[in-house]
Amino acid sequence: MDRIGTFKTFITRAPADPFPRYGLAMEYKGAGALNEAWVTFEELLTKFPDYVPTYLMAGGTLVALGRAPQAADIYRTGIEVAARRGDLHAKKELESALAELSPT
Repeated sequence: MDRIGTFKTFITRAPADPFPRYGLAMEYKGAGALNEAWVTFEELLTKFPDYVPTYLMAGGTLVALGRAPQAADIYRTGIEVAARRGDLHAKKELESALAELSPT
């Protein structure tokens, strides 16, 4: 079975676990299927808004799709979530990604 199919099976088996959905989104992104990746990231953001890793990769996918303003919004939200969850490393990465979108 291919990796995308495997992740879909994992999602079916553990729908309350964000990681298989994240893995699926990353597989799509890695395969260049950016629209499918974004749809999966968007689902993650809706169902698991506290899953911090989603924000950086979802924003990067939006940038690759030419949707930088929406990516900036995702990064800003991710910064807030990371700060609230005490994930200072992710917060710093998100701040850097946001700064790259709007250099001063």
